[in-house]
Amino acid sequence: MSKYLLAIDAGTGSCRAVLFDTLGKQISVASREWTHISEDGVAGSMGFDCDENWELICECLKEVTLEKEVSDILAVSATSMREGIVLYDKEGKEIWAVANVDARAFEEVKELKAKFPKIEEEFYELSGQTFALGALPRLLWVKKNRPEIYEKIDKISMISDWVLAKLSGVIVSDPSNAGTTGIYSLEDRDWMPSMAQKVGIKSDIFPPSVESGVVIGTVRDKESVLSLGTKVVMGGGDTQLGAIGLGIVEEGEVAIIGGSFWQQVMNIKDAKPPKNMSIRINPHVIKDLSQAEGITFFSGMALKWFVDVFCESEIAFAKEREVSPYVILEEMASEVPVGSYGILPIFSDVMKYGKWYHASPSFLNLGLDSQKYNKASMFRALEENACIVSAENLENITKFTGIKVKTIIFAGGASKGFLCPQILADVTGKMVKIPNVKEATALGCAIVAGVGAGVYENIKEASKELVTWDKSYLPSLENHKLYKVIRRRWKKAYKAQLKLVDTGVTESMWKAPGL
Repeated sequence: MSKYLLAIDAGTGSCRAVLFDTLGKQISVASREWTHISEDGVAGSMGFDCDENWELICECLKEVTLEKEVSDILAVSATSMREGIVLYDKEGKEIWAVANVDARAFEEVKELKAKFPKIEEEFYELSGQTFALGALPRLLWVKKNRPEIYEKIDKISMISDWVLAKLSGVIVSDPSNAGTTGIYSLEDRDWMPSMAQKVGIKSDIFPPSVESGVVIGTVRDKESVLSLGTKVVMGGGDTQLGAIGLGIVEEGEVAIIGGSFWQQVMNIKDAKPPKNMSIRINPHVIKDLSQAEGITFFSGMALKWFVDVFCESEIAFAKEREVSPYVILEEMASEVPVGSYGILPIFSDVMKYGKWYHASPSFLNLGLDSQKYNKASMFRALEENACIVSAENLENITKFTGIKVKTIIFAGGASKGFLCPQILADVTGKMVKIPNVKEATALGCAIVAGVGAGVYENIKEASKELVTWDKSYLPSLENHKLYKVIRRRWKKAYKAQLKLVDTGVTESMWKAPGL
């Protein structure tokens, strides 16, 4: 009888449950889209509704196990968008939560920098994180604006930890996800309560830090439909577990994970961040490794927005063919030449972690020739833009590490097509490899569940054994030369668009708190 491993992925735009067998084969998947609602009168807020979202997760669990014996599930683990936090009272009940890019704490960041000059640089040197997505300013916001909630805070955790806590009743955190709070030591792989104490935040609210792959308890929640007593295993951040699901387990290996946001990561040994705060350094789920990371904001979400808003006929045609609308649009976009007739999308900027904000979303260089400027060319331009920003982020990472990139592993939703991987190869000038299991984050989550269940000896060896390859894309040198020119033009255009934000003519797509 087959045995299974269950991964729960709480992402930015959706939650999903994915069932794997012990050989790493995906058996079934269920997903639900969710939204994170801003609070009235709270600029930049992005709340996380624990009650409603747990119901959606339970729906996924019921669907994914519908035709399986839940007693055959050996273990369950969870992964999530990083930076999102959940606060609990003494009874372990959630009392406040926010999603990853919540930016409400802009005043608190300003106050921190005014009161403690150079504090961001000091904490960045220890944690690899700035205040852009950090938890300290958010906790200060709660203290100032929701004092009745602040007084009740007994624990803090990440969203994947919350999923496991709902299942097991045990609140703990792992380094890969908790490290993104900025209240964490890269070197020690543990919380740094002294940071909270220094800025006037409770310093006794941090749960035990547990490495990924360790059993933290067993299923106790009947609503989840999982068998009581099923092992619950410590998970991790979506990007780091995605790297495991791509076989990215050795120093110098590189991956791009093309989801709602696109992450560019390189495994490194030295956890010391760069002096200029240009990139981010995170703990990996493998104890002796960290990751240098760049982030491209909203790349996948921009494509989804475009399809949902403008591509009704393509969606209908895709239903007739029983394929994804993205298949139809990539077929259309493949007829568009490199550079999409000069269209320059303005969405995410290259990562500037110390001073991070984006221009107003727009398309530049649109014309009135409908044979050129249409859905196909705009869709291709969005894919090209995601690859260009990723290439720029990777270039910054290689400058910092001194490690030359030879091959890029590409996964996530964007890797499922035939066009986007080729564009990425052409833009970067590197070979791009696609794994058989495209849902790399879920596979990485299943791997740590399997380590906890005793199916695999350790994370690194399991990753090497289970990750197999589907396709490779070689770059076109001619296209690579063209994209070098396009990259330079895009950088100049983006700089000009940022000036419009600076002068108040347009509004930033997203701005880090305190800017």
